[in-house]
Amino acid sequence: MYRLFTHNDLDGVACGILFRLAFGEKADVRYNSVSGLNFQVEKYFDRMNDRMKKEDHLYITDLSVNHENTEKINQFVNEGGKAKLIDHHKTAMHFNEYSWGRVKVEDESGTLTSAASLVYDYLVQENHLIKNGSLDEFVELVRQYDTWDWDILKNYKAKNLNDLFFMVSIEEFEERMVPRLTSGDRFDYDDFEKKLLEMEEDKIERYIRRKKREIIQIETDGLFGGVVHAESYHSELGNELGKEYPHLDYIAILNLGGKKISFRTIHDDVDVSSVAGEFGGGGHAKASGCSMNKEAYNRYIEQAFPLDPVKPDAFRNTYNLKDSKNGCLYENRDRDFYLIYTDGTRYFVQQESKERHGPFDAFELAERFVKREYGAALARDDVYISYLENIVFNGGN
Repeated sequence: MYRLFTHNDLDGVACGILFRLAFGEKADVRYNSVSGLNFQVEKYFDRMNDRMKKEDHLYITDLSVNHENTEKINQFVNEGGKAKLIDHHKTAMHFNEYSWGRVKVEDESGTLTSAASLVYDYLVQENHLIKNGSLDEFVELVRQYDTWDWDILKNYKAKNLNDLFFMVSIEEFEERMVPRLTSGDRFDYDDFEKKLLEMEEDKIERYIRRKKREIIQIETDGLFGGVVHAESYHSELGNELGKEYPHLDYIAILNLGGKKISFRTIHDDVDVSSVAGEFGGGGHAKASGCSMNKEAYNRYIEQAFPLDPVKPDAFRNTYNLKDSKNGCLYENRDRDFYLIYTDGTRYFVQQESKERHGPFDAFELAERFVKREYGAALARDDVYISYLENIVFNGGN
């Protein structure tokens, strides 16, 4: 029996689908949350008997086990058992120290991997699975979505695959995927799925629009995070909030019902796996998660609760525009004003009649300073005009 313990997200379930295609009824696939894996692996070894020791092939994909289960797997292999852990998270690299570990964050060309892409390569290399066009495309869509390469490549077909995954149960998703992956030159959605995806896209846009008004800014050890509660669409939400508020280093998405936190970043110089690691979690540099322990609760709920949401930038302005050569005005919730202006090469921030900040080498750096330090946002046109009138007629007093 080929016993697979894998993650319950798109990448992990894709691994399960590949195992069903490779081994048919001999595949025993169990989908697990990050926090539930170790309990399931412990149960597996508790019920281990001589027949299982002899016949079982144990696989773990897209997840990592704790130290105790690592020792159990190692002993199982040393006693002649067959096991393999296949993963692509940086926090799992230490498993390569074991003969049964197969962890790669990126391939030889520097392309980021996913668990599904690694499992696919492994099953093909071991002659358990024969490649075809639809399988190639399916695995690549999963990889692009999981690594967020789809956003760089603007391949919305990959995002649609994840949307569809969350719209149906895991069982129905498997039933829909397996038949179309057995042959064919390309992977595609049927007419019913396309209609569902159109409706889901509208729903996601409305949901993200609402959440943009709820995000709260916190700072810890010089790192600025945006905190928001959301039960759905974490990847889409993290990406859009990151783009809307680029002055934030990362987005922390709280799921209070599941007592979990998802971390997302759009910045190449920020590693959210290290943020998640502070609370016993892990994952990718740009997408990670953890359970909400006491320390995480103190930072992301207790610290954030008294704070107001981030003030949004004014939109539909005609005069007060970002990076204007005439300067642009920012305002915080206390009605303090900050004018960003340029001398042609550098940028400065004038805090009303108080001190001047700068110089900054780029407008984005000056804006980042204003938003981080003062919680200010681009002011509306009418506020900007009143500010200029006050300077002209009253000398700024």
